[in-house]
Amino acid sequence: MSGFDPILSERLESVRRGVADAAAEAGRPVSEITTVVVTKFHPESLIRELYRLGVRDFGENRHQEAREKASKLTDLDLTLHFIGQIQGKKFRQIAEYADVVHSLDRVRLVDALGEQDHPLACFVQVNLTEEEDRGGVAPDQLLPLVERVLANPAYDLRGVMAVAPLEEEPRRAFARLRGYSDAVQQLAPRATAISAGMTHDYVEAIAEGATHLRIGTAITGKRPETV
Repeated sequence: MSGFDPILSERLESVRRGVADAAAEAGRPVSEITTVVVTKFHPESLIRELYRLGVRDFGENRHQEAREKASKLTDLDLTLHFIGQIQGKKFRQIAEYADVVHSLDRVRLVDALGEQDHPLACFVQVNLTEEEDRGGVAPDQLLPLVERVLANPAYDLRGVMAVAPLEEEPRRAFARLRGYSDAVQQLAPRATAISAGMTHDYVEAIAEGATHLRIGTAITGKRPETV
């Protein structure tokens, strides 16, 4: 077996140290934080290399690419997170290979799945901007959507997800998300997870309670021109 890619290993360890330092600064155990390595546009071989380095959680956001990779990785005991926007007509297909979906954001999606052998782990995505065309449910519609999710046995609600607006200080945005998480837990006490934080703002996300980080280029490097 060939050795590890030293550059990839170094980037991964750098992020792991950064996460551990941010958790310590926030007074939180690093064990409650899951780093989802986002591998969109990267080949299956990179996922296998990261798996050898101890990564078990991977994120994809394009259905066709994610499905193709999933079909080739059935020999690995990994958790595949779908983190992209969902086309309603593709959702049933996504639910067939994804272990966790981070982007439930409308009633039509919630109603698209019926009862399954294993409920689909999911996050409800919240739109933290004023732009209606951005992914995520509007904050004033969050709790009604959560109620819809809870009423459908096809789902196992884990918590909330959001992307911090580029024009806003990340920690302020994540503080709002933490407030929405608290409100959701009034309806669903077990839905304590918060999916937030990417390469450029994961430190602020951890400070505001993020349990799932979605980190790509800081670990994987630049996207290849072709997959």
